[in-house]
Amino acid sequence: MRKTLTTRVVVGATVALAMMLAGCATQTDDQGSAAPSSAAPDPVPAPEDTEALLAEWDLDGMTTVEIIDHLERLAAAERPTDLMASVRPGDLMISADTGELSLDVPEDRFYLSVAPYVDQTHECFYHSLTTCLGELDSAEVQVQIVDETNDEVLVDETRTTFDNGFTGFWLPRDIEGTLRVTYDGKTGSTRFTTDQDAPTCLTTLQLA
Repeated sequence: MRKTLTTRVVVGATVALAMMLAGCATQTDDQGSAAPSSAAPDPVPAPEDTEALLAEWDLDGMTTVEIIDHLERLAAAERPTDLMASVRPGDLMISADTGELSLDVPEDRFYLSVAPYVDQTHECFYHSLTTCLGELDSAEVQVQIVDETNDEVLVDETRTTFDNGFTGFWLPRDIEGTLRVTYDGKTGSTRFTTDQDAPTCLTTLQLA
């Protein structure tokens, strides 16, 4: 039996939230640069129709981790156009016509979704599981992730990017790391963090 999913409902959707969920979510400050958001209002207990909303998309009975992994792996043509799912450091925001939910991410884990590129990319801060699309879909890439905090190699393997051009990693929380990707003789590397204010969507890794 699957573990019970911790759910919270965000009541009174704001225009800002709607914009965050419409496509690859980007946050900007007054000067237009990317910046972490302010704290969200305290959620209220989930109503009885929480499971009904999840069941509508065949997500009921899944943990937050399972929902993220499931939606990330959907073929692009199968991604629901009227369901938005935005990954934050601490939760997964799900929005549909029938309501909105905030599902807790495990406190010790951080989901980082990476879309390496050669020629074109897009700006992104919070990864959208249903609308974000990267350049290199279904591509074989070599990935190495090192936790610079203790010089530990967390990932060193060949991956095939999903149909959306991304590949995702569940990493320890609150680390500073280095990500290196090689594809078709081209290589790129970048530094990242997994703290509460860090982006969950990495689209700035160009391969050359």
